[in-house]
Amino acid sequence: MNQSSILPEDWSAKIGRLQIATKSKLRGQHKGSHRSMRFGSSLDFSDFREYHPGDDVRQIDWNVFGRTDKYFIKRFLDEQEMRVHILLDSSKSMQEDKKWLLAKQLTISLGQLVLGRDDRLSFAMPTEEKIAPFRRKGAMYRKAFSSYITNLSGSHSQTLFTRQALQHIAKDCTVLFIISDGLEAIDEWEKMLRRLPKFSQDIRLILVQSSDEIAPSFVGDLQLIDRETENRLNVSVSRRVVEDYEKKRQQHFLELDALCHRFAIHTLKVETKDDISHILFHQMIRSNWIN
Repeated sequence: MNQSSILPEDWSAKIGRLQIATKSKLRGQHKGSHRSMRFGSSLDFSDFREYHPGDDVRQIDWNVFGRTDKYFIKRFLDEQEMRVHILLDSSKSMQEDKKWLLAKQLTISLGQLVLGRDDRLSFAMPTEEKIAPFRRKGAMYRKAFSSYITNLSGSHSQTLFTRQALQHIAKDCTVLFIISDGLEAIDEWEKMLRRLPKFSQDIRLILVQSSDEIAPSFVGDLQLIDRETENRLNVSVSRRVVEDYEKKRQQHFLELDALCHRFAIHTLKVETKDDISHILFHQMIRSNWIN
């Protein structure tokens, strides 16, 4: 792992053969792989790329040639492209060091899979602060996206993630990824989840969990601090207290799972003790999220 990245130096090459798998209908009417580089029939301009032998000469932009003395091809929105949006929860509970690191590793990895296939990526981190969203298409932006996410710091917002999220989702997504710890109140999650299907037919919630949250090892007299509200509570932690906590936590996620099932949202639970390679090459492949 180098100093400028939170992932191994060869990570892009290692995941280069992977791609997002989806049964969601892709944009347009062409048949075949969404990776097709044929031009779409829409008039939505995308960008330019250099001309290569075999390209359709009718797509050469002669105005650009006149200015640069180089041949460039106009690219329009490929009607088969996959549009993937990633929504990252940066609330205080997510900013625990290991959770935040894993969340950013997941974000970078998924983004690189999208950009590497010349699909369209958009990313947002709901916050009251003004943070420019990332919207790009093409492999040339993989390094920029990695750097962008690596340098992100958590939010200082006092507003719940679930209350802000809907304002930061791109419309007409093929796949929508949400990366969160799922710790906000169930009624807040229900308000958010019930409105998500209008944005995408393929919604995936990645729940990032720390080992201390799953199986607390604390004992004795402690002061607990709620990361979201910063409320403090003095408690004597006994085995019974831990068992009560585990029951409430289990009930919370059972209710969240039920909500996701109700609104046809796919979920994947990942732990901070798991290596990013294990999550992508085992958990996500087994879940048919990538192939």
